[in-house]
Amino acid sequence: MQNNLLDYLYDIVDRVPDKTAFSNGTDKLSFKELYEECGAVASAVAERGIYKKPVVVFMKKSPAEISAFFGVIRSGNYYVPIDEEMPKIRVDLILDNVQTDLIICDESTIEIAKGFKYKCELALYSDLIKHETDSEKLKFIYDHQIDTDPIYIVFTSGSTGIPKGVVACHRSVIDYIEQLSETLGFNENTVFGNQSPLYFDACLKEVYPTLKFGATTYLIPRELFMIPVKLVEFINEHEINTICWVVSALTMISAFGTFKTVVPHTLRTIAFGSEVFPIKQYKLWKEALPEVKMTNLYGPTECTGMSCFFHVPENYDPEGPIPIGRPFKNTEILLLDDNGRLVPDGEQGEICIRGTALTLGYYNNPEKTAECFVQNPLNHVYSELIYKTGDIAKRDKDGNLIFVSRKDYQIKHMGHRIELGEIEANVSSMAGIRMNACIYDEEKGKIVLFYVGDMESAELTSELKGSLPRYMLPNRVIKVDSLPLTPNGKLDRKTLKADYKSGARA
Repeated sequence: MQNNLLDYLYDIVDRVPDKTAFSNGTDKLSFKELYEECGAVASAVAERGIYKKPVVVFMKKSPAEISAFFGVIRSGNYYVPIDEEMPKIRVDLILDNVQTDLIICDESTIEIAKGFKYKCELALYSDLIKHETDSEKLKFIYDHQIDTDPIYIVFTSGSTGIPKGVVACHRSVIDYIEQLSETLGFNENTVFGNQSPLYFDACLKEVYPTLKFGATTYLIPRELFMIPVKLVEFINEHEINTICWVVSALTMISAFGTFKTVVPHTLRTIAFGSEVFPIKQYKLWKEALPEVKMTNLYGPTECTGMSCFFHVPENYDPEGPIPIGRPFKNTEILLLDDNGRLVPDGEQGEICIRGTALTLGYYNNPEKTAECFVQNPLNHVYSELIYKTGDIAKRDKDGNLIFVSRKDYQIKHMGHRIELGEIEANVSSMAGIRMNACIYDEEKGKIVLFYVGDMESAELTSELKGSLPRYMLPNRVIKVDSLPLTPNGKLDRKTLKADYKSGARA
């Protein structure tokens, strides 16, 4: 039984040593080069006496950055990815939390790292790969690694403004990759197009299946996601056949008429998640690529990645949100009420997850870990943790899970409990609307809707009156040229709300 994630690499390097593993269209690493470079990095880190500790990787998105990740794991440590697009205050908070002994940089980031408030050794990746590989030392480390050893910490947003470091281990990632690969049908012919930054867990969907199957991943340059036609041309040029993207990245292509100019004809598999896919935009994708297999994925970082899937049937004509479906094998989804009891079929409850894919909790944050990773309230006879997601869902008549809203998006307005996501879904269905987002102004007790589209605000409000009760109608409707996105391509509601309060978007 496999208990070390890098067994994927050790097995595949003998089978397809010269095949490209990772490329960004210019730089690339074969599986053999990847194996050799990460071995050198691991030996250099091990020589420094760093063991079972966090090692920060601060490099531009590239095949070399992924090699640095693997080198940290091979050294018996766990990597912490940061990026130059992160706000400086966020980087400071992360470094204060992990207290690393080493930051691995490249030539484009090392001068920035020298300016960090936190001080430790800085090392260039280009120097580390010159180190002689210490096979004996690496074998000793490998022989003493077990499947509950951490392999990475990725930081998510915290409600208090302090980022939370989610710690994943070999066991949780292996379980996730095995189930995801079976669900989406990855194989040696898969060519991934990576969208997400490498400091998000979302990149796991491409990075580790590439090792498992000897597939190839293209790290799509982030600037292309601002130029939809060029992005699709990149997909076609490199014959990318599989993408696992956030919904906002997909709708950016379809909403701005890209398919009238170019269609990503090489795609065969599209997995999407993190947000509700507007039905209108989904249909545009299916019209452009009727043969493509579409799968809705759902899952939190705290459970390593995605936990549920729904293969969208051909000729699917949904009236409401596309279901998030059913859990992966070896995962169970519990819908619980506020008293920790299962909700009746058809009623809403909080998604709580149990299974091997649960991570180890939040790094150096036992209080928050204890708040979210809790004893299964349905089990009173032995220790069993579940993760409380804060997401609300219900099951339809077929047993599929339907995402309703974040608890955070559930507001009390005019005496009614309202899901802001329901307002957004109704707006998304309108012709001429490309993107939209709702916030709630607690001080004034007002629902505020922002949108990008061709309709005028009065027309939009008039049309909403036909689909929403009066108490759910936005009090303010603001047309904008664009909406803020997180680095991972999701709608950045926190920034939107802050801009509104400051008057920047009023």
